[in-house]
Formats: sequence, structure tokens, C-alpha cells
Amino acid sequence: MSTTVYGLQDIKKELQHLSNLQIAELCLRLARHKKENKELLAYLLFEADNETAFIEKVKAEAGFMFSQLPVRSYEAAKYLRKILRLLGKYSKFMTSKEAEIGLLINFCTNYVQYADRRTAYKPLRLILVRQIEKVRTAIGKLHEDLQYDFINDYNLLLDDAEKKLVWFNKNDHLL
Repeated sequence: MSTTVYGLQDIKKELQHLSNLQIAELCLRLARHKKENKELLAYLLFEADNETAFIEKVKAEAGFMFSQLPVRSYEAAKYLRKILRLLGKYSKFMTSKEAEIGLLINFCTNYVQYADRRTAYKPLRLILVRQIEKVRTAIGKLHEDLQYDFINDYNLLLDDAEKKLVWFNKNDHLL
């Protein structure tokens, strides 16, 4: 015996037949079961109307987390992945490519500022390289007008990284 899996269209049609009270009860029940559901619902209710303020709040939280970055490379890599999970969750909530690019550029800038510059620990280096590649591909998918807004920030990030990180080569990542 297996349960039937319904698609989003089926769920959407069924929700149209429910009253506002029933929909509110379903939302609250969903929020009780998973922390991420509760966080998404809280974002949609309280933060979604002012996305720029929310982005600034997330950047500030990430900046604080970077200031707490451990010294040892293994622990720093784990902590950086934790920050990336947080940023990924919030960018998924916002569903905006521009917001995601802004958060990732901010992450890379903080990485260059706070991470150990002399490390030979490859996983720690790959974290930055992967995020820069992610930013580069995301910028490439944007409309030309929006690309122009981010290309300057991206190039400044590459210049800063090449100056401060001995192992980083800017030419590998140019747009």
C-alpha cells in the first residue's frame, strides 16, 4: 500500500475550494512540522514586503558569522558551509536571482576579508572558487541591464581576491 502523491496543480485546485479559516489552519499545521516551513511563513508574512531591508539583515548576520570564523582550516571550512546553507535558505525564500547574486558577492567579499589567506587547505579554497563560479553563471543568466549592475561588483571582488589571496588567479574567473 502506497500513498498517492499529488502535484502542485492538484493542491492548488483543492485550496481554491477551502475557506480562509481552513487555509490558515493548514498553514499553521505546516509551520508546526518543520523549522524551515515556519521560517518561510514568517518571511512571507513579515519580511517579503521589504526585500532590501531583509537582504541587509541577512548580510549583517553573515558578516557577524564571518567575524566568528575559526582559525583552523578544517573548522573554518565547516563554518563557511554553514554560512552558505543559511544564505542558500534565505535566497530560496526570496526567489530572486538578483538577491542571490548580491548575497553570494557579499559572501565572497567577506571570505576574502576574514578567511586565512595563507592556507593550503584545498576544501577551504574550493569554497570561494565554487561561489565565484556560481556568481559568474548567475550573472550570465540575467538580462543585460541587470548584468551591468553586478559586473562592476564582481570585477571588484576578483581584483580584491587577487591582491589578498596568493593562490587566486583573477583571469580564471573573468566574465
